[in-house]
Amino acid sequence: MMAGEGHRVGVLGATGAVGSTILGVLAERDFPASEVVPFASSRSNGKQIEYGDSILTCVAPDDETIQGIDILISSAGGSVSEEWAPRFVDAGAVVIDNTSFWRMHEDVPLVVPEVNPEAAERHKGIIANPNCTTAVMMVAMAPIHREAGLERLVISTYQAVSGTGQKAVEELKAQSAQVLASEKVSPPAVYPHRIAFNVLPQVETFKDGDDYTTEERKVMAETRKILGFGEEVGISATCARVPVMTGHSESINIQTREDLSPEDCRQILADAPGVAVVDDPGKGRYPIASEAAGRNEVLVGRIRRDPSHERCLNLWLVGDNLRKGAATNAVQVAELLVERGWISPT
Repeated sequence: MMAGEGHRVGVLGATGAVGSTILGVLAERDFPASEVVPFASSRSNGKQIEYGDSILTCVAPDDETIQGIDILISSAGGSVSEEWAPRFVDAGAVVIDNTSFWRMHEDVPLVVPEVNPEAAERHKGIIANPNCTTAVMMVAMAPIHREAGLERLVISTYQAVSGTGQKAVEELKAQSAQVLASEKVSPPAVYPHRIAFNVLPQVETFKDGDDYTTEERKVMAETRKILGFGEEVGISATCARVPVMTGHSESINIQTREDLSPEDCRQILADAPGVAVVDDPGKGRYPIASEAAGRNEVLVGRIRRDPSHERCLNLWLVGDNLRKGAATNAVQVAELLVERGWISPT
């Protein structure tokens, strides 16, 4: 992209599933970029990729190529971000990071623009993007919390394989084809068990002595950080992997401080930014992954009373994990920095 007015934007991990989606979202939303620089590993150095109507050439990050970047959106894995995010900051960039490495650092804001935009102003060079499951959930939970006060959340997730990466997508495709052809299924390489036509009650890993996965711990901890919860709010999460390409689905049981009817909940969510209420189950209208894929909104439906508790509701939501769960949220943070003057072009 030719240089012009605006900000010089870098995308680290540009050839990955999230990185390529970031490039697509930047182009779709006509982000005010004077130049977009795709950063990738040395093995992808020189590779050409699409950006809108343009073709960009990937470069490997080094002391020379990272100079002059105003905003870096990073999605290249925790160890890469640990090394390169501070180096980009030292070179003058504000880094919006999609990995898990920086999220729980005390001095790094964890931002969902519809929820806590003011947190971004306090950045010291790095702003963290939440876990995809958390980001999707926060868009719906925050407006409910503002109106009625959340006291307890019980979260069950059904997460698409694209959240793991392109190798997981290819594994699902290959296994599905083998099962349908009545062939012997190749041993799993990405997941601990076959994912095709299966449901795995494990997302990420178990640490020694912990019955919760690292994904479940992320969802609980990040929710507390974003919404400012202490231990007075109970949160429990169970995360499962399902044979879906794109779109994380979540069943959430919410207990509120103030009584909240399903009708009022629907209205709150209908008025909330980034949410689309799809809730007419008798006519088959409810959020499904295939309809959420490719969209930036979070779809919410199946809003109903929990008959076991007078101040509890059940709801079902779905969001595109590559978009609002990652790329769109990161680009929205970049837009926030520009719109509020919290960054200046070099």
